[in-house]
Amino acid sequence: MADKPVDHHRGIVQRTERLSPHMVRVVVGGDGLAGFATFGLTDHYVKIVFPYEGVEYPRPFSVKACRETMPREVWPRLRTYTVRAWDPDALELTLDFVVHGDEGLAGPWAERAAPGDEVFLLGPGGGYAPDPGAGWHLMVGDESALPAIAASLEALPDGTLAYVLIEVEGPQDELKLGTAAEAHVTWLYRGDRPVGERLVKAVRELEFPDADVHAFVHGEAGFVKELRRHLRVERAIPLERLSISGYWRRGVDDEAWRAVKRDWNKKVEAEEAAALAS
Repeated sequence: MADKPVDHHRGIVQRTERLSPHMVRVVVGGDGLAGFATFGLTDHYVKIVFPYEGVEYPRPFSVKACRETMPREVWPRLRTYTVRAWDPDALELTLDFVVHGDEGLAGPWAERAAPGDEVFLLGPGGGYAPDPGAGWHLMVGDESALPAIAASLEALPDGTLAYVLIEVEGPQDELKLGTAAEAHVTWLYRGDRPVGERLVKAVRELEFPDADVHAFVHGEAGFVKELRRHLRVERAIPLERLSISGYWRRGVDDEAWRAVKRDWNKKVEAEEAAALAS
């Protein structure tokens, strides 16, 4: 396996910080990030690699080699997280994790992470940055979209109009958001309601400024689907002015969601096209 290419970045945990009861920040650094580079987007993401404990993997480690030579059931698991910040001079990558105790894979890892821990990363990818020429910006999301929304707000030019709707479990989960924009930030508290219910209601009730909008809407797939239909059909926003996708889906893990996401999106697009044609 010595001739297999290394297809990941190797990072070392530098420090961690508890941002709120349900958000943990992990800063990763080290010379293994020397080849890491972002390209001007505010929704850059990486895929964190989680090998199974007790499994002997190819050396040098490579996700591609694992998939080419090993049974599928022991392929390393991948979890996608937004790049909250990247400092190329210090070689430090900041990632924020939503955590709910022992639930999930990446959240518990982030809560246990300690300086010196090794982590493998794939990427980055991404596709959105707020258009500085837009008349105004709409940013909507649950906790999973909060890192990208925070990065996007920081990137907005001075005085830019933005309406930002963020749903979290409760007031204890609010974070301080920095921006030079004229940003109207509304925190919505979910409590025991379904994820995204309050976001859908808030967007439907929002009085849109009479100007070109550039929108970013991400989070749980169910409410994102509802808002996509609302924005495309009822608000008549062109698809090219929307960055909209389900980061996750309630009731399934990341692998299961990735397996059906393409078909899910095709179905949503077909329903949307039929509604627009009617």
